[in-house]
Amino acid sequence: MDKPLIIAYYLPQYHPIPENDEWWGKGFTEWTNVAKAKPLFKGHYQPKIPADLGFYDLRVPEVREQQAELAREAGVDGFCYWHYWFGNGKELLERPFKEVVDSGKPDFPFCLGWANESWEAKIWNSDGVNSRKILIEQTYPEDTEMHFYSLLKAFKDYRYIRYEGKPVFLIYKPHQHPNISHFIRKWNELLQKENIGEKFYFVGVCEDATIDQTMCCGFDAVITMPFSRYEKAYMKHNYFYRVFSHYYRLFFKRPLLISYSEGMKYMWNPEIDAKEYVIPTLFPNWDHSPRSLTAASILVGSTPDEFEKHCERTLKGVLKKRNKIVILKSWNEWGEGNYMEPDLKYGKGYIQALAQAIKNIFQ
Repeated sequence: MDKPLIIAYYLPQYHPIPENDEWWGKGFTEWTNVAKAKPLFKGHYQPKIPADLGFYDLRVPEVREQQAELAREAGVDGFCYWHYWFGNGKELLERPFKEVVDSGKPDFPFCLGWANESWEAKIWNSDGVNSRKILIEQTYPEDTEMHFYSLLKAFKDYRYIRYEGKPVFLIYKPHQHPNISHFIRKWNELLQKENIGEKFYFVGVCEDATIDQTMCCGFDAVITMPFSRYEKAYMKHNYFYRVFSHYYRLFFKRPLLISYSEGMKYMWNPEIDAKEYVIPTLFPNWDHSPRSLTAASILVGSTPDEFEKHCERTLKGVLKKRNKIVILKSWNEWGEGNYMEPDLKYGKGYIQALAQAIKNIFQ
């Protein structure tokens, strides 16, 4: 049996940039929110503190090498670096990935995911209501060719992940692009012009309800949004949360708590994830409270053992499919409590859990 291609989302928000200095204060990175997080209820694991890699800076090449080694140990086949292109050449957080491309290190496969959304300042009040201010707007000028050529060196890199011979490229919010079909056609034409291949393997991230709509835009596959799926399913099957959760959170100023083991029952949907063009997701945990305080939704009860069960369930479902891609969300989203890297509580537990699940099924 062939092991699936496991690609992990990779967040580059671990080095200071002038824009974040201006918006949030000198030296701000994702670690700022992670380190100041506090427990919101009894048994709440916060703050989550990194172990082996510490509070790293992604400008340090040795850190990127260590991340790749840990990913190999877990059975991850490559990183999907989030890419921020706001239009007309404006990028943010591009330095780590560009250094990976320019240096040739680490020798570890990668692809790109375009996180095409505006950045907002969200300030949560004690009643869970937030106010929003646009920091930088996602725009869609006629810069499709400029965008492609800004990444040409990466697309030509031997490490760039291909599926069925096609370079993999994710688009986070395909329906926000006013002319996504044109974008896909144009990039495929440019790929042929540069003799890199016939077409990209375009993957769109979407809700379950918009899968068919997304595929009609010219995508090769879709990834559904796991948090949205399990939260909706859990609410549907739990009367208390469906009826009283809003008032409970409002009056008691508590985040929405969902059992990890219960939530994971909805992560593999045989009617959806078994489709060849749907890429399933592995999901180690979720805790958004470092960013959103009591307005957060939190999975409780996630452990390496529970994660291993979830991985086995998902990987068994992939066995029957021809499409062998699986997304791991995520490698290092510490501000969402959504990471694989070692922490002080579990060490390499989640890395070992994924590796064991792979071994149990494919060896």
